[in-house]
Amino acid sequence: MMVEMTTPKMKAKQALRALTLCAALAGAAGLLPGTSVQAEEKKTVSKDLAKPLKAAQEALQQKKYSDAIAKLKEAEANPKKTPYDQHIINQLEGYAYANTKNYPEAAKAFEAELNDGYIDPKDVESRVKALAQINYQLKNYDKAIEYGNRAIKGGFADEEMQTLVGQSYYLKGDWKGTLKFEDARIDQQIKAGKAPKNEELQLALSSCVKLNDNDCQTRELERLVAYDPKPEYWQNLTSGLRNTHGLSDRDTLQVYRLMNDVDVIKEPGDYVEMAQLALEQGSPGESQQVLEKGLSKNIFTDKRIEDKAKRLLESAKHAAATDQAGLPKAESEAKAAPTGDKAVAVGLAYLGYKQYDKAADMINLGISKGGVKNDAEAHLLLGIAQLKAGHKDDAVKSFHAVKGNPTLERLANLWSLHAKQV
Repeated sequence: MMVEMTTPKMKAKQALRALTLCAALAGAAGLLPGTSVQAEEKKTVSKDLAKPLKAAQEALQQKKYSDAIAKLKEAEANPKKTPYDQHIINQLEGYAYANTKNYPEAAKAFEAELNDGYIDPKDVESRVKALAQINYQLKNYDKAIEYGNRAIKGGFADEEMQTLVGQSYYLKGDWKGTLKFEDARIDQQIKAGKAPKNEELQLALSSCVKLNDNDCQTRELERLVAYDPKPEYWQNLTSGLRNTHGLSDRDTLQVYRLMNDVDVIKEPGDYVEMAQLALEQGSPGESQQVLEKGLSKNIFTDKRIEDKAKRLLESAKHAAATDQAGLPKAESEAKAAPTGDKAVAVGLAYLGYKQYDKAADMINLGISKGGVKNDAEAHLLLGIAQLKAGHKDDAVKSFHAVKGNPTLERLANLWSLHAKQV
């Protein structure tokens, strides 16, 4: 029932080049051959490696990267090299390989530099970020996740880095890992009072789709609707409800009411079915409204279905005229009745005629009288009437009071989300 999404593309190449070069350049100036980085003797380039490392450094300054790599390989083969010499080799090789776009070798060099025990603490952040970006570009997703999470735990991961980690989980096919990561990220943002980004919500939803978990899909779609109420998301949510096996006619009409309000009824047959159900369930005004809306939108392109809709519209108009003429008497009888069902029915009729305050008053009266056969439906109708009348806070309270019918409870939750958006 759900629509597959495409993972959003980051500007990986641009970010990769910028981060890689910045990472290499960040400490290069202070690490020239023969220069002491700190006062400690162990952090000084050895005399035996000074000449080839100086030659490599000069080649790098002249942008002769292939020559620099050759000199660095010569230095690396020297049996007298010290661990600190190797650290300098690692760093300069990373810079050289990055500039020749040999990213696999650049990654190896930067990783060796990061883990050889000599890196300046101030350079750790840039190296970790560069390694996450490089490995993502190389589709080494496990490594991208490793370094991305290291940046997150270190407190220096920006939004792009977090997106990189989520995408890496997804692209390596770890749907559970993606969902766990993105859900935690989304929950954290919501707790902080921030709206999650669409791409984060989409990654979580797509993971649910890959896991074939309908409950998970519903949860993530509801969050998408809450923070990015696009028609296609409402369409997916309501269509899923509409296609629920064994849905009663009364509950089907309630689903259609929400679909109609968020304007995602697309099929001619759905307009006709909603109008027929509304007519049968005592809401001829609503039936008339739905059919007139469909006709005004030129939904009925098939002549046979259009003729059926027009015949049904005439029946609805006739029934509405009769119903409206009898409403004052019906209202008086409902107020005198010992239980609330008649008042709820009159409220439903007023709802169909767009008399929303009257509808809310009568439905509320019916609920307060007690003895209503379908309390969940009554509260849902009350919330709809209150929302239409402009009383959002009251409407949300009524939606929260819908209990006992799983379909209506879900609908009430969706109406609550919709209430926040109108």
